[in-house]
Amino acid sequence: MPTIDLRPWLSGGPEARARIARTVDEALQSAGFLLVTGHGVDPGLRARIRASARAFFTLPESVKRRYAAKVGGRGWLGPGAEANGYAEGTETPPDLKESLTFATHEPFGDPAVDAQWYAPNVFPAEVPELRPLCEEYLARMAGLENELLTLLGQALGLEPDFFTRHMAHPTYGFNINWYPGRDVVGVPEPGQFRIGPHTDFGTVTILDRQAGRGGLQVYTDEGGWEDAPYDPDAFTVNIGDLMARWTGDRWRSGRHRVLPPSAQAPTEELMSLVYFGECTPGTRVESVPAPVGRGAYAPVDSHVYLREKLDSIAVE
Repeated sequence: MPTIDLRPWLSGGPEARARIARTVDEALQSAGFLLVTGHGVDPGLRARIRASARAFFTLPESVKRRYAAKVGGRGWLGPGAEANGYAEGTETPPDLKESLTFATHEPFGDPAVDAQWYAPNVFPAEVPELRPLCEEYLARMAGLENELLTLLGQALGLEPDFFTRHMAHPTYGFNINWYPGRDVVGVPEPGQFRIGPHTDFGTVTILDRQAGRGGLQVYTDEGGWEDAPYDPDAFTVNIGDLMARWTGDRWRSGRHRVLPPSAQAPTEELMSLVYFGECTPGTRVESVPAPVGRGAYAPVDSHVYLREKLDSIAVE
């Protein structure tokens, strides 16, 4: 998993940009993951979001339940709401996490699309500072996603706007995932994870994570499951299923999991800020042909595809 410094991409000459594009292409053909530095996102902003979100997650469940949502909605996903392993067809116990989940704050103007993909974001009244922090963060994520997708277009040798022209009004998703320790959730069941093995569903995921014993692992054909490398200044970026289809499987959808809370660190809690890149509703995703693509999938409507994926991980 290479570390990509975005500064030469943003301000360097053609040779530096071409070199970065080649490195990105090679990395995404193997594990589907990158570490990205030089992004300019203030670490203090991320720390303030974590502090505010933790103040919510540690409230009594009776308070948090006022903001309860279903998978794909906006609000609080409580314990037992999600099992990401279901997306792979694996019957796992529910994931050991709680989430605050948000999405686009602008309606689409089409009643059918709005019914599926728009609702007002729900910000807990108990932590009023969370809303402006998240809105600032999401604005930064939108800008970073745009730069990354431009880079990905060049990495494929395609037009710079090959992906970004489909992102004028994306649905996107944003989760603040809280992974409490064993002192809160108890002893995990057999086969239970903080997040079960899965691949993400959309285009690119931009993850700000914390390191721990019960942290992120990435799967590769060569090494199997391995702890993901960690850099506190870097975002972890991975390719989702939709992008893998778009590139005709040239790039791998990054398979990953978050380990259960460790018996060696029973009070360890971690928190991740996860931005899920998506497209403008109705985008037709068709595999790029050979020699860039390695295979061809049937074209899909991006949001029909995403809805099916989201429905698959909900614990009924």
